Amino acid sequence: MAPGEPWGVVAQLAARCGNNGRSGVYLPLYWMPTNGIMTDLESVMTRLNRRRLLATSGAVTVTVAALVAGSALFREGFQELPPMPVFAIEGLAIRGTDPVAYFTEGRTVPGDAAFAMKWNGATWRFASAGNRDAFAVDPERFAPRYGGFCAWAVAEKGKLYSTQPRNWSIVENRLYLNFNDEIQHRWQGDIPGFIARADIRWPEIVRGV
Repeated sequence: MAPGEPWGVVAQLAARCGNNGRSGVYLPLYWMPTNGIMTDLESVMTRLNRRRLLATSGAVTVTVAALVAGSALFREGFQELPPMPVFAIEGLAIRGTDPVAYFTEGRTVPGDAAFAMKWNGATWRFASAGNRDAFAVDPERFAPRYGGFCAWAVAEKGKLYSTQPRNWSIVENRLYLNFNDEIQHRWQGDIPGFIARADIRWPEIVRGV
């Protein structure tokens, strides 16, 4: 070992640890008499830096995932719509799905243009003449509540958002639609509470329409 070499290595260690060698985390030293390179220290420091990098990367990944999950709620036209009695794409309620079939078959059934009628400013299609006639007798019984707009959004935000026919539920013999699968899941978390709030907000939303 060259004269004075150990003290030079200790100084390097103190500088790397940032504590002048007096306190904190102490790392083992192994001297390399030929050239003074601290092989084990370099290895330890490399592993520590790698762990910090992985931890930081993990935090960034979690943050990005959260942002992506949140932004999923705003895809497919998740934006406020102007007040109107019925959510209708090009004048067609429930995107052409038969509202009566939700009750009679428990599933989404496409309506047929041959069995259609107008009600509340929109065109409603049905899978059969019988379903159309049943709707004509009592539209309020079969039409989705809140004009077919997203029930969760009416309750939670007091605003009107679009819906998908597959995101539906029948509660106490009334049909409710929601924006997408994620919103449907939120809706199912407190259906009575959401209905109570939506019942209060809906008249204010469509007042004057």
